[in-house]
Amino acid sequence: MSESLEGKDFFCIFALENDYSIFKSLSIMKKYLAEMVGTMVLVLMGCGVAVSLGCDPVNNIPAVVGTAFAFGLSVVAMAYTIGGISGCHINPAITLGCILSGRMTAKEGCMYMVFQVIGAFIGSALLALLTANVPGLEGTGANDLQANVSVMGGLLAEIIFTCVFVLVVLGATAKTNGATNNFAGLAIGLSLILVHLVCIRYTGTSVNPARSIAPAIFQGGTALANLWIFVVGPFVGGALAAFVWKAIEPAEK
Repeated sequence: MSESLEGKDFFCIFALENDYSIFKSLSIMKKYLAEMVGTMVLVLMGCGVAVSLGCDPVNNIPAVVGTAFAFGLSVVAMAYTIGGISGCHINPAITLGCILSGRMTAKEGCMYMVFQVIGAFIGSALLALLTANVPGLEGTGANDLQANVSVMGGLLAEIIFTCVFVLVVLGATAKTNGATNNFAGLAIGLSLILVHLVCIRYTGTSVNPARSIAPAIFQGGTALANLWIFVVGPFVGGALAAFVWKAIEPAEK
């Protein structure tokens, strides 16, 4: 009788552990899918507005303002939609900042990045499908060096403004920084608007490798040739932001 009970106990424990493992895997997968959906919305809405308004930092300033607000509002919307699921990074540079500041493992961070890029491709594909059916609308809102901006100038712009943006993200979402994380989504979205208003004149504003990779692949040309700027720059900026935040982060209360 005792051996039979022990066998049942072992089976129950094994079943519970197996159920927990499945539940944990599903929970993690939901995070990845949330990042994919969030990045898809960011690219579709942000780049979609840039294409629809004909964003040109020299000849169409109202479109620049509209594009800046589109990206910022997309982040605000997604922050309050998927923030409780994945943290709403929807940006590999932010994910890198979180890895380097010790908020997540490298393994989980890499999976975030993979799904962010997948989401960006879905958003770009939908945008390409829409514009293909409307004469006069071209491209997918890809980043590129703007008029009279050198490679070094573009790279520095992406490093500097990504650093500023990711620093805001790390500070606004920090548990050690008072009650600021209650309004993190709003602060992050507004800062992205500000970054776009400044940086569009230099590079069209990436500060997000996923946002740049997919549109450049679809658009080709110089956007694809200069794509490395919009991958290297944001990653360097994100890493710098993590180091700056670690240096100024308040002590845990």
